[in-house]
Amino acid sequence: SSTDRQSVIKCKAAVAWEPRKPLSIEDVEVAPPKVHEVRIKIVATGVCHTDLEYLYGAGKAMKFRPFPLVLGHEAAGIVESVGPEVTKFSPGDKVIPLFLPQCGECERCRSPKTNQCRKNWANTQVGVLADGTSRISCKGQQVYQFLGVSSFSQYTVVPDTSLAKIRSDAPLDKVCLLGCGVSTGYGAAINTGKVEKDSSCAVFGLGAVGLAAIMGCKVAGATRIIGVDINTAKFEKAKEFGASECVNPNQCSRPIQEVLVDMTGGGVDYALECVGSPGVMSAALESTIDAWGTCVIAGWTETEAMSVVVEKILMGRTLKGTYFGGWKSVEGVPKLVDDYMNKKLKLDEFITNILPLDQINVAFADMTSGNSIRTVISLSTEETSG
Repeated sequence: SSTDRQSVIKCKAAVAWEPRKPLSIEDVEVAPPKVHEVRIKIVATGVCHTDLEYLYGAGKAMKFRPFPLVLGHEAAGIVESVGPEVTKFSPGDKVIPLFLPQCGECERCRSPKTNQCRKNWANTQVGVLADGTSRISCKGQQVYQFLGVSSFSQYTVVPDTSLAKIRSDAPLDKVCLLGCGVSTGYGAAINTGKVEKDSSCAVFGLGAVGLAAIMGCKVAGATRIIGVDINTAKFEKAKEFGASECVNPNQCSRPIQEVLVDMTGGGVDYALECVGSPGVMSAALESTIDAWGTCVIAGWTETEAMSVVVEKILMGRTLKGTYFGGWKSVEGVPKLVDDYMNKKLKLDEFITNILPLDQINVAFADMTSGNSIRTVISLSTEETSG
């Protein structure tokens, strides 16, 4: 109703006041949704490496975005209210906010070749919505919304083209992972790499994205899936997800690409880079077989360059990038939720910890130590409407 639209919600959020400082739990105000916007109650959010990278790597591997901001972009929640002209959502709908929109109307949305819709893109990349402002404020100051989402807040507002409506029986504390990491890795194998039955694959980086890539390779019918990580503690989990064997580059006397080429008698058919490191990207490309090898980059870095030996491409290899796993977001995410509900896709196994919002810095520390795959932050505490 229009009265709901006009009320500001007071709630808790984890605010990043400046780069390289821990997040601070603050009382924030979340403004009502404007035209074509939806205000959602965030029930659960994953903590993704990109959130950490942005806080600690701002201006290095990541382009600079304005502070203060509320991080978080991998989440699930419930529609609280809708702004004018919103037709596809109603209060009470279960939803997953999307850092990659799908307007359904632009040339890119109409093409089967890409998921790269650019609706509101320039704005959400710098933390504001369509009108150039954010809906979150703290102590009288505008707080920017990371990638237009900001799920480290009990409530947030997103454009109606950056939201997927999902089935009402979906467990939000699990399907939140489909808002980024799992969709990215799984799609990197299935959509972008188009991994084939009986093929050999190498997955570099065994975090959430890498494990999801392994899951994708297995679903596609790959017969040999080699996990690669400098943390041997990740190997057991990788095998649970479908890796046939794992290798630690730090325990090899030769470059990892040479080791993989030898192991497979010429190189793997598919390599999936799930780290976001230029050196690893080059190694992944060089670990593929010359004639038809495909290397997919799923790891995220915004400012760094990778080097490619020209001959490695000339001889028949393909190097591809993927963003959000190639899924057209609004239509893809609900189908992935269905796959999870139908037990075709794992989610529970990614979750190593569930913490309340005030433990968000612990989640960041766990990620840096390599102890956790995904920590899910539960935001369902009581709040007041003002």
